[in-house]
Amino acid sequence: MSSTANDTGHGSDFLRERLPQQPEKPRQAVSEECAEHTVKKLNDQEDETEIEEKRTYGRIPTGVVPETHDMVSTLFSPTASKKVTDIIVITCLACLIGLFFALPPSLRVPFYGITFLCWRAAYNGGIGLLLYAQSNGRRLTKWAKKSGIFEPPSTGKNSHPWLYPILRRDFETQIPKDYKFEEAPLEYNTWLLFRCLVDLILMSDFISYCLFAAACGGTPQGESTYGTIARWSVGWALIVFNLWVKLDAHRVVKDFAWFWGDFFFLIDQELTFDGVFEMAPHPMYSVGYIGYYGISLLAASYKVLFISLIAHAAQFAFLAIVESPHIEKTYNPPQPRKRLPEASSDEDLTESQELDAGHINNYPPLASAEQPSPVHNLIGLQNMDVHRVTDVAVILLQIYMFSLTLLTPPTTPYQFFFVANAVIWRIWYSLGLGFILDRQSNKKKWTRHFIKYGESTEEAWRQWKGIYHLSMTMCYLSFITAAWKMYTLPEDWQYGLTLLRHVIGSAMVALQIWTFFSMYESLGEFGWFYGDFFFDHAPKLTYSGIYRFLNNPERIIGLAGVWGIAIMCWSRSIFFLAVLSHVLTLAFIQFVERPHMQKLYGESLRQDSGVSKNLKRALPKPIRAWQGSVDRVLADTMDFIEDFIDNAKPKLEAGYDKIVSESRTLFKHYPAHISITRVAPDLAGLNPADYNLELEGTPPLSPRLAERERNSGREGEKGRMPPRRRSTFRTLMFEYGAPIKVKWTAPSNHGRKDWVGLYMIADNASRQVTRVSSQGRWIATNEGVFDNASADQGILISSKNILAGDWKDNKAEKKDCCVGEMEFAGDKLWWTTGVFEFRYHHNGNHNVMTISLPFEIRIGRFDEADVERDGSGSVRPAIEEALLPVVRNCFDRDENIAPRTVDEAFGNLVEREGKFARRVIFAVHQMFGIEFAPEVVQADGNVRNLAWRIETARSVLAPYSMSTEARGSPIEK
Repeated sequence: MSSTANDTGHGSDFLRERLPQQPEKPRQAVSEECAEHTVKKLNDQEDETEIEEKRTYGRIPTGVVPETHDMVSTLFSPTASKKVTDIIVITCLACLIGLFFALPPSLRVPFYGITFLCWRAAYNGGIGLLLYAQSNGRRLTKWAKKSGIFEPPSTGKNSHPWLYPILRRDFETQIPKDYKFEEAPLEYNTWLLFRCLVDLILMSDFISYCLFAAACGGTPQGESTYGTIARWSVGWALIVFNLWVKLDAHRVVKDFAWFWGDFFFLIDQELTFDGVFEMAPHPMYSVGYIGYYGISLLAASYKVLFISLIAHAAQFAFLAIVESPHIEKTYNPPQPRKRLPEASSDEDLTESQELDAGHINNYPPLASAEQPSPVHNLIGLQNMDVHRVTDVAVILLQIYMFSLTLLTPPTTPYQFFFVANAVIWRIWYSLGLGFILDRQSNKKKWTRHFIKYGESTEEAWRQWKGIYHLSMTMCYLSFITAAWKMYTLPEDWQYGLTLLRHVIGSAMVALQIWTFFSMYESLGEFGWFYGDFFFDHAPKLTYSGIYRFLNNPERIIGLAGVWGIAIMCWSRSIFFLAVLSHVLTLAFIQFVERPHMQKLYGESLRQDSGVSKNLKRALPKPIRAWQGSVDRVLADTMDFIEDFIDNAKPKLEAGYDKIVSESRTLFKHYPAHISITRVAPDLAGLNPADYNLELEGTPPLSPRLAERERNSGREGEKGRMPPRRRSTFRTLMFEYGAPIKVKWTAPSNHGRKDWVGLYMIADNASRQVTRVSSQGRWIATNEGVFDNASADQGILISSKNILAGDWKDNKAEKKDCCVGEMEFAGDKLWWTTGVFEFRYHHNGNHNVMTISLPFEIRIGRFDEADVERDGSGSVRPAIEEALLPVVRNCFDRDENIAPRTVDEAFGNLVEREGKFARRVIFAVHQMFGIEFAPEVVQADGNVRNLAWRIETARSVLAPYSMSTEARGSPIEK
């Protein structure tokens, strides 16, 4: 079988290739694209075969790895050959089970509880740490390469030769077909070794948990026969469902992802994430742990329940800290930036090109070409702003409600008052705001009101957001205060189901909080505040995040916390509030949100969610037919209710003006890493005079202006005079964010692990030893000597030997030496102004061999008096010219995100990595004296829009600007 690259659209650079007849032998690819193309073809061919045991091929940065088998562990198969690691695992498990019968019953619970927590720490902490190091620096692969553990002992490179025959036998036993230990890539063998450790930890973790549950198991006192039957039925149902989740997840992701293979190499294959992956996010970590709660029911033990919650929480922490960042980095990289067409003049740019620069939080382009989109979010503590009336009102009302709740006694009148207050706010939040949105959807009545007074759609949108945010806050706050008044602290937590109610209720509250965060992450502020009711150019309808599984999360789990609080309070009044909240929420979705969505999106609106589709697929045919009949009856009922509501609309409209008029009255150092360093014994014979550092960087655009800015006018008469210079040396000044090249010279016998770090001068008191961490701002002099991958980032010329006779300059004393060159850029720079220095350190320690000349990072101030205005008297072109190189530096001069022109859009990574926007706003503050929020940079999307915003802000703040012109009041023209 042969294929040409042209057939697959990869271009003519790929050579015609034939898939080899020896797939076990790894191949080298000419490029990453070629490797991806080859692996994809191999996997597609395997999918077309009819054999039962199919292969799955993967790739590494340097070529293609052999197949990974889709198989379940053969640990307990009596017919499978056992590896040394299998024997270790079986022995460990046998010891755990044997101790269960050997230990007295009184010691089983603490022993297996501590044992399980240790294995769980080894799982989430130990495995998590290894995967984190592999993801961020390929540390495991580098360790395997450095130790030579997979090299034949005859080469002399293997530091553990006794392990070689063991690993070879184990791996070839594990993969009996199409695998040769000596020819397999390093990444693949490292993954197989990692899997051996994972097998031990995971099996021991689960067995110790089961033994702990068995040690705690029992029957509650006074439990009836029916209660026991129900408890065991539910418990086993949860366990069976958990087993199905694990098997179905393994069917989709296979052994490769099950054992975190994408941390070591990648597989190019079309996967269909159906089944359980359409029912819950990260099913192996979310619903994949529901069996733990089934075992807790079988054991009827709070100890098992609490240790299950601890294990589940640790698994979520593992997901958030280790796995999710790696998935985001590997499978969801920033989209390539859209390049603008080459234009000969500014007039060649269309208005749509200027507006489509960038928008955040899923906002559509609200502004015209003359005004970029505003950014001032409401949701989240990080967006709280005491200069905004909505936030002030929310804070004051919260203080008022909490004070009233705490200062009043829990008597019947006050309880009635708080419950009635919660009812009123819930009715207003669901029905009142729902009516406003319905009128806005059909007649744009909210927007018309503001246009009548000469205001814009944007103003109507801002006022609506404020009212909705205030109403939502008060709705949930009033419910919480009512629940506080009705709640009674239990006298006996062990009585009945008291403790279980609080555990379930707390879990449901946590579920609702997670639901809200997930909805906001998917919708953004625009969708959260129903922006498509106000703007016709709404974003394209997508089902991502939590909406992949549920069409309306608030319909089912969006009020889980309300029910959780009701379960904890166990009060009729709070249960009434929960029922009312759920009914009104369903009514809002059915009569307000759904009709608008159908009108706006039409046929693109999905009928069945992922959960619904899989549940229907699992039902027998008779039940599916019955369910269809029920759907028709419900549809007819809803049509009748809708007709009834339409007939009642005139009466509701009569009170609209009164509701609106009354509602108008409502409205983000480190501990210094101290290194106690001893003088290295190999320092003897090294002369610091033989070391040297030379710097090369981009000077400021106006170095004389930067020097002149040192004269603040606050000095004495002599201090304001130019300094007398007795040499040609002038202060080293470099541009903010511009890369700095460092050329180093060292003796021929310098340490292989020498490194150069960048520091603020004031951070080090000693010139011989550095006693503060470089915080990642360091580069090795020799490539590949550190396990940390970032140590090699920036090396331009690794250590190169220069003989004394090869010197081209006229040095007084010529010696054999080593030279090299490196470049500090991006995260290896300080993103602030000040005076800095480079330090050359010896052999992986903090002994300083030489220090560079000090240099200053300075951002020159923009002065209108020094620039020319355009024909209309505007300084915007000058601002754009001064701002463009600074923005490019702030974006690391990366062609994927840094603009080449003032009209070119910023790359998508700017929105994802907030550090880029924070760099820009710092530079803008230093240059123009104007402080912006980082979201402004993300929303403006290009330099032209940002320059417009700066010019506008300077005109508004003219009396307080940094201009050297007169600082009086603005003159009316």
